[in-house]
Formats: sequence, structure tokens, C-alpha cells
Amino acid sequence: MAMEGPVCLVGNGADGQLEVMEEALGILRGVAQPVVVAAIVGLYRTGKSYLMNSLAGKQRGFSLGSTVQSHTKGIWMWCLPHPRRAGHTLVLLDTEGLGDVEKGDTKNDVWIFALAVLLSSTLVYNSKGTIDQYAMEQLHFVSELTEHIKVKAQRGDDAEEDTEFVRFFPSFVWAVRDFTLELRIEGQLVTEDQYLEDTRPRQTDRQTDGVMDYNLPRQCIRSFFPTRKCFVFVQPASRQEMGQLDSLPTSALDPQFLEQIRRFCDYIFQCSNVKTVKGGVLVNRQRFGALVRSYVDTIRSGQVPCLDNAVTVMAAIENEAALREALAHYAAGMAGLRLLAELGELSAAHGTCEEDALRLFMQRSFKDEEQGFQKRLVVGGGVLVQAQQQGENCWDGSALGWLPSYPPLSHANRVGGVDLRGAWGCSRWLGEVLSLYFPLSFPPKEEKQKAELLEQQRKAAEEKQLQMEQLMKDQERSHQENVKQLEAKVAEELASARQEAERALQSKLKEQEAMLQKGFAEKARLMEDEISGLRQEISSAKRTETLSGLLGTIREGLRAVANVSGYLRSRRQRGKGTSKPSKTPRLK
Repeated sequence: MAMEGPVCLVGNGADGQLEVMEEALGILRGVAQPVVVAAIVGLYRTGKSYLMNSLAGKQRGFSLGSTVQSHTKGIWMWCLPHPRRAGHTLVLLDTEGLGDVEKGDTKNDVWIFALAVLLSSTLVYNSKGTIDQYAMEQLHFVSELTEHIKVKAQRGDDAEEDTEFVRFFPSFVWAVRDFTLELRIEGQLVTEDQYLEDTRPRQTDRQTDGVMDYNLPRQCIRSFFPTRKCFVFVQPASRQEMGQLDSLPTSALDPQFLEQIRRFCDYIFQCSNVKTVKGGVLVNRQRFGALVRSYVDTIRSGQVPCLDNAVTVMAAIENEAALREALAHYAAGMAGLRLLAELGELSAAHGTCEEDALRLFMQRSFKDEEQGFQKRLVVGGGVLVQAQQQGENCWDGSALGWLPSYPPLSHANRVGGVDLRGAWGCSRWLGEVLSLYFPLSFPPKEEKQKAELLEQQRKAAEEKQLQMEQLMKDQERSHQENVKQLEAKVAEELASARQEAERALQSKLKEQEAMLQKGFAEKARLMEDEISGLRQEISSAKRTETLSGLLGTIREGLRAVANVSGYLRSRRQRGKGTSKPSKTPRLK
């Protein structure tokens, strides 16, 4: 799983546009582990790659370069086992330096910055010197994000959409390199975080262009990113040695710098969260690859990346793969049965295999709108039929190995609105059931022989009905299991969405408190509606209503199955002693 070194994830193609590198996507398909993504952005030649190598625990890896030219091109990726979280992957993204005059294309800088924001769970902004007005001006990309990232697929109020960024944006870390000042504000010693937080917007009655230019990047940092952290670093070595940092022994570096690097790495390892997308959905390596491709393809098409659309695309890919995996698991489990297995054996094996397949599907799938993929999996129009379709309607042993093919079915395929072929899936059983709904015909025979034959037919029909009742009980159990697992899945997704809103609420409350402390009473008051909306969202009873609505379709299926099962029981009781079954009934 661990990579020996970084590879290019997003490069510049021959046409000058960004493109995803297939080698990197192949690596991401390797292991379906949750990813913690740390990306670094900043002006070129500011030492970004050294910080990334430190997080990788390596002296060399990402290219450092030793000249005034920008070394890193595009976005480079390094996947490593997370040093503090077992079963997680740490993904490090080193980005092309911003502001390189040799590129001559400022749009490339904007998209590199936007991709770093969209793909990371922690965004590190690297700069030199101090956090002053010049440093803020170089961070103008933050204030341009509103033009290059959309939250909702349906365009609405831009201002309202911008307030959503804090829900989905990564944590923000400002790394100030070659810092030589003392951390004092108005004569008082302050922490690094206080140093960053002190760079708040100015309060003035006149909103001139100068004041707006000063305030905008500061306000965007506070409004867009849920948490903010600052680290300052002294110069690690003498000016003459700075070009050989990747080859200098630890003993040659400033001890204070080494301590600052250690604290920085500890913070990233301990506090960076697993990457999530809108709705609180956790991102693993495979989903991360789909996310990268979705965003880059959108940029190449000339459109603005949209969080809603990216999740929809990623979910469709992942859910289709989850369905294939579940069907393959079911098919493998049923393939081991002997050809003429007894009904009880088939029923037990089917129940076990279906439950396992459903569990596999639920573990991997997400955002299955209206349970479209799950419905394709459920045996009531599901596992057996889907597996058969994948086997090109041939049950000659190549698919599951134990079901015969069925002929074209007549109008009698449906009983009370329930598709028998979908509900029971097996033509051998289905054919026996359908035979009950057609008049029996006999060649001319002696009355005694005819009576004996009719008695045999009656007993056979009764046995078949008993078998069908067992099958319908299996269907009831199957649907109940689907409802149970769906409830757990929806509850999990709702909990993730609620945590997403709670994180946004805490960020807004903190921002409101800071504004009040600095005298921005009017701005703090304007935030009250947004805060109130988040609180209502968290506690809203609509979540329960949403859950009920999602489960409605499957529960309707349960009722239909129960109706058919009840009909078969009543029909068996009525049919005792009759020579011919009645016509196909209509259930209310």
C-alpha cells in the first residue's frame, strides 16, 4: 500500500489544460481505506515540499529544488499508512507554486488552489516572513473561491451559497516560514494562533476600496474555513545551506526549527480529519480517485466544480461497484449448492447469501437516491434476476450453476400486482406455481384411474402451495432484513449530515463571538439568522420524516408480499378436495 515516493496526480496536458494521471488513479484503486488528505499551497520557492517530506517522515521525496525556478508542476500525491490511525491512508498533496511568472497563466494558479481546497481535509498555506498586508494580498485566491466553487447544482443566491463553504471546506493551517519577529501584540506575548486571529477585518464607517481590499481575504479565511491554526518557523539553516536541505543531517539544522516541525507534524497527524464530502460521507482511496476525476473533468469542460454534482458522480460509480460486488458474492455462495438441492437447503443458503450480499452493498454504497441500486439488489426483483441478467439469461451452470433457464412467461406472471418471476426468481418454483392457475386436462381413461391421478395432482398441488408459503416467508424475512439495514444506513447518513451542520454551527458561533469582541456588533447581529437556521436544521423533525419516506417503498413491498402469502394460505385451505385450481385472482 505504501508508495516509495510521490507521483503526479494532476498535470498539465499537451493542450495546456489540467489532466488526471492514470498511474495515480491506479494507486488509489488499490485499498479502500479512509483517507486523511493534507494539501499545501503557497507561492513558489517558499519551502512547501520540505514540509510535505517531513509529514512523510522522509528527508527526500517531493522535489525541493535549489534555484529560483518553480520545481513542482501540477499536483503531486504521496499515499502512506497513517502514522497515528490504523487502517487509514495519509494522502499528501504538494502543489505547483503560485505566482510563477514563467507560466504566464493565472487561471492555472486559481484552479490549482481550488483543487487543493476541494480535495483536502487540511489545507496548509505556506508563506515567508510575516502575516502582513502583502502576505494577505498574495492570498487573494481565497477571495476568488466564490467564483470557482459551487455548493449546489441549482444556482441560487450566491451570498447564501457562500455561507455554506464552512460546512465542507478543510481546516486551515498557515505556516509562516523564516519568521524572525517576536510574537508580541501591543506589548503582550501572544501564541501563534492569536497572532493569526489578530488579523481581523478593520471596522470603519466608510467602506472604501482600500478597506474592502484589506478586509476581504481576512473575512474569507474566517468565514470559509471551520478551524484555523498557525505555525511559525525560524530559518532552518544558514543561507548558504538552504539549497541543500534534503541532504543536510538533522544535527546541522536549527534545534528550534526541528521542534517547530515536530509540533506541526503532530498537529496534522492528530487533528486532521478523514476527508468527507457534502452530507458527511467519508472518502476512501477509491472514492478519492473518483472525486479527483470529477473535479478535473468539470474544469476541463469550462464549468465550475460543484460539490453536489461531484458527490452524485462519485456515488453513481461507487454504488454500481458495490452492486457488482454484492451480486458476485451472492453468486459465489449459491454456486456451491448441489444441482437438486432440497427446498429447505436452497432457502437457508439463499437467506444467508442474500444477507451477506446486502451487508457488503450497504458498507460500500452511499447516497443511493430512492434506493435505486438497493432495489436492483433485493431478491424481490433483485439478486437472482440481476445475477441472471449478468449471465445473459442462461442458467446452464455458468452463472450460479444450479438454476435452469426459464421460457417466456405469459400474462399469469403477476399475482395481485406482484411479479412472480421477480419475487421468487427461480423458474423451477415459478413454473410449479403457475401450473396451479390453469385447468388440468387428462387423456380419456377409466374413472378409477382418473380419480387416482386427480388425487395425486391434488396432493402435489398442496405440497407446492406449502413450498410457496415457505418461499414467501423467506421473502418477508428478506424484506425485513432490507428495511433493517436500510434504517441503519440512513441513520448513519443523517448522523453524518448532523455532525456536518454542528461543525458549521460551532465555527459560526466562534466567529460571532470574535466579532463582538472586536466591536463588529452589526455584523455579529447579521449572523444570527444563519446561526438560527443551523440550529433548526440540527434539531429538525424533518429528519425523521425523511427516514420514513426513504423506507416507504420497501415497506410497500413487504405489504404486497404479505398479501400474496396470505392468499396462498387461504387458497390452500379452500382448495382441499377440489379437482381444479381457480383462475388467477385479483388481490385488493
